[in-house]
Amino acid sequence: MDRDRIDLEENSGDRQDLLRRISGEDFVDCIQCGKCSAGCPASGTMDLLPHEVIRNIQLGRSCRIMESETIWNCASCFTCGERCPREVDASRIIEACRMLLIRTSDLEEERIDLNLLPDKFDEEIPQQALVSLFRKYVK
Repeated sequence: MDRDRIDLEENSGDRQDLLRRISGEDFVDCIQCGKCSAGCPASGTMDLLPHEVIRNIQLGRSCRIMESETIWNCASCFTCGERCPREVDASRIIEACRMLLIRTSDLEEERIDLNLLPDKFDEEIPQQALVSLFRKYVK
């Protein structure tokens, strides 16, 4: 499936709208309670916690998120969305950031050759990691 490439510089004033459209989430509703970060199983590997990602977007600092490791370390397990009292799903927003970055850069060299996956990935790669891998690296 071909996707339109997006130039962040050209749309710098519209990043919040792009992220809102891609994720389907209204991050303005976030009240920064921190429940998403408290329940995140991957928070130990993140440089920005889920509530910090949302706050940076609210403040118009999406460039900081695009440079962080958080968007690649998110397990997309949707625990944050389940814990949120305002029903803001941070994992969808983080995934939208990841998609936006992929669409604006040429990451072909980082794509994974699916033929290199082990035959018995059930034993070697956790299912959640495999699903996350497909979402991040496969067209």
